[in-house]
Amino acid sequence: MAALSRGLELLESAVGYLLGGTALVTPQLLSHPTPCRGWDLEMLLEHVSDSIGLLDEAMASGRVSATAGHRGSRPDPVARLRGQAARLLATSVAAAPAARPVVIGDRELTANMIAVTGAIEITVHGWDISEAVGARRPVPPLLATVLLPIAQLLVTPRARPGLFADPVLLPGPAGPGDQLVAFLGRRPRPRLAA
Repeated sequence: MAALSRGLELLESAVGYLLGGTALVTPQLLSHPTPCRGWDLEMLLEHVSDSIGLLDEAMASGRVSATAGHRGSRPDPVARLRGQAARLLATSVAAAPAARPVVIGDRELTANMIAVTGAIEITVHGWDISEAVGARRPVPPLLATVLLPIAQLLVTPRARPGLFADPVLLPGPAGPGDQLVAFLGRRPRPRLAA
């Protein structure tokens, strides 16, 4: 899987996609529902900020502490998320080499694997944010094409509970972005023909 060696590149693409959706968030939209059952947009933004904070900690220190978690919110959840994303990218660039170990609980992964896993999480939540604001921005096809087979390796039926809903069957042919979000339990809406 040559894609696994491109962790930083995938992470940068995922963050760019995520931030494109956050540019459309307004205070009035924060109470809008998201594809994540029971979550509104503000809750999703806080979750993504926390997840990015954990990724940043993993990349910076080579470990995720047992006390890691919610870092507290700021009055502007989009500004918090953007700040977290900028820190993550700066840390990731400075944290070479990609083969450096990162300790998470009783497991050890490479920094590159952490970046790839983070890219999947950030991409799918970028899609969630776009859906919540009504933008319906598909996951970029090249990014989705690389992430889908990795997601299929990482998100096993045993690992899925509590993280992702069951895969959604698509009614017909679908692009790689819709295939990725459907695999991760989202229901993409049909796109209108141009």
